[in-house]
Amino acid sequence: MSEATTHKINTSNIITLMSKKIIFILLVWSTHCFAQNKVQQDSTMLKKLYDTSLLNGKSYTWLDYLSNQIGGRLSGSVNAQKAVEWAEKELNTLGLDKVWLQSVMVPKWTRGVTEFAYIETEPGRTTNVPICALGGSVPTPIGGIKASVVEVKGIEDLRKLGSDQITGKIVFFNRPMQADLIETFKAYGGCVDQRYSGAAEAANFGAVGVIVRSMNLRLDDYPHTGAMSYGNLPDADKIPAAAISTNGADLLSSMLTLNPDIKFHINMNCRTWKDVESFNVIGEITGSELPNEYMVVGGHLDSWDLGDGAHDDGAGVVQSMEVLRLFKEIGYAPKRSLRVVLFMNEENGLRGGKKYAAVAKSKGENHVFALESDSGGFTPRGFSFDCDDANFEQVKSWTTLFEPYLIHYFAKGGSGADIGPLKKEGIVLAGLRPDSQRYFDYHHAKNDTFDAINKRELELGAATMASLVYLFDRYGVK
Repeated sequence: MSEATTHKINTSNIITLMSKKIIFILLVWSTHCFAQNKVQQDSTMLKKLYDTSLLNGKSYTWLDYLSNQIGGRLSGSVNAQKAVEWAEKELNTLGLDKVWLQSVMVPKWTRGVTEFAYIETEPGRTTNVPICALGGSVPTPIGGIKASVVEVKGIEDLRKLGSDQITGKIVFFNRPMQADLIETFKAYGGCVDQRYSGAAEAANFGAVGVIVRSMNLRLDDYPHTGAMSYGNLPDADKIPAAAISTNGADLLSSMLTLNPDIKFHINMNCRTWKDVESFNVIGEITGSELPNEYMVVGGHLDSWDLGDGAHDDGAGVVQSMEVLRLFKEIGYAPKRSLRVVLFMNEENGLRGGKKYAAVAKSKGENHVFALESDSGGFTPRGFSFDCDDANFEQVKSWTTLFEPYLIHYFAKGGSGADIGPLKKEGIVLAGLRPDSQRYFDYHHAKNDTFDAINKRELELGAATMASLVYLFDRYGVK
């Protein structure tokens, strides 16, 4: 081979290598530009969602009506039915593709007249304290009950005391929420068993009633209700169960320290009725490309009866409705079918969530994503996810999109009670996580009212939910 030929071959190889390098650089550059373009598009879309919610939102106006014109919406009540009719009407004004009611049988329990309680240090010397019946409790006998009190810190203490020290007495469960836990839902979870199962456990040791310290981190005079269960107890063995305010609990505990022989009087006339028909309220925007893949956003329409349920869960209801309205307002047509589901009976049975999941399964519907708001209308901080690692990594890749709105919290964990029955392989379940430090000041209490809602915080939450729905709709689940 001649020197000239060798030179030509070397030159050709160099040109080929340079061409490949240029092509590689162009590919990297074009890929980078494409990725940057997608980020810019997503950033623009999120800004549009936040701007629309903050400048032209409806969530606050909707919540004003739901709270102040309808009020507390305990399952099976007249107000719960009014809320169903209102929600169906409002969804029909949004121009959705479908709006319908899904029948579900729910429990009906009524509180009756305001409960009454006092501490008696000696005959004729009494101090009134705020109480409320726990949801599902049986009433006291006519005229109430009065008995000595035994204070315990939890269900496990009952076994240590035994029937000899409990029979004929009122058990006072006084384990407070753990104040040094920053995650307040963990603090709630650490003591809610005494509210839910305390009466059933105490009855097994011969107690005639139970009083439970309210699930509240604040010291105040508001007793907090909530669901309770008698388990498999026969009706004849069921005992009345009430919550006492945190101030009342501290007072009772102090007085017991000074005088263990004091008596406690409770009078309640609550009642459980036969199940009645109610409804989940559902609205849908049919997917433009993948109509058989379903995404859900929702909250629970029912509430307890003491306040008007503004934080729990009126906020979640209107934020979920607002997600679909925002998409209609800005002209975004989701690829997948997007449903808002306003669940009935989360508070004392979860029957709405179970019914929705059962119907979806019977129809073979492919649900790929569900988001619930049921932690109050406070400043949004982020989301918790029940999903696999691949989808969670995708979520974390969106962090920079949310940071301008001070949304930084993305963690694996729970999602929401109502969407929990949808869980299956391949679905992403998510829960909006607002700042929770004040949530249990209002949870299940008389002060859970519209005046405790901050308009801007509520609207930020709606936009945050819409943003996550948009991103999962655009990129899908892994």
